[in-house]
Amino acid sequence: IGMASTGVHSNGFSLVRKVFEMTKESLDTYYDELGTTLGEALLAPTRIYVKALKSVKEAGVRIHACSHITGGGFYENVPRMLKDGTRAVIEKNSYPVLPIFKLLAKKGHIEEKMMYNTFNMGLGMVLAVDPADVDKTMEAIKATGDKPYVIGHIEAGEKGVTLC
Repeated sequence: IGMASTGVHSNGFSLVRKVFEMTKESLDTYYDELGTTLGEALLAPTRIYVKALKSVKEAGVRIHACSHITGGGFYENVPRMLKDGTRAVIEKNSYPVLPIFKLLAKKGHIEEKMMYNTFNMGLGMVLAVDPADVDKTMEAIKATGDKPYVIGHIEAGEKGVTLC
């Protein structure tokens, strides 16, 4: 289960600065696809997931593993939560990629793999729970105002992540 981010959070700003000029004019530029200025989109407050995780725990769900999607994106963070001999399979179309990431990729001519290796792409936290607990987990997360998505599964294989 992936939980929605609010934007770039605090990771990948070295790459952001290579893509966009950090001038008042650039940061004050309004983008229709963002629905705001570039500066406001980049400074969206980082979502904190404590309430959602506490709600999941209080719902009686055992979280088998979780990963905060920070610097290193999916490729570096998700494998840290896995046992040897398991891999995560994440379906990229199972949740909305935030417009700021689409704009960064387009303006910076950044390949998709690099985007997923640098940014959270719209998911700030990933949880692994028993399939029988998915509905209960989703409801517990929604109850806190966070947005959860069923994004994939864990399977046997070489430790890592597959984005498909």
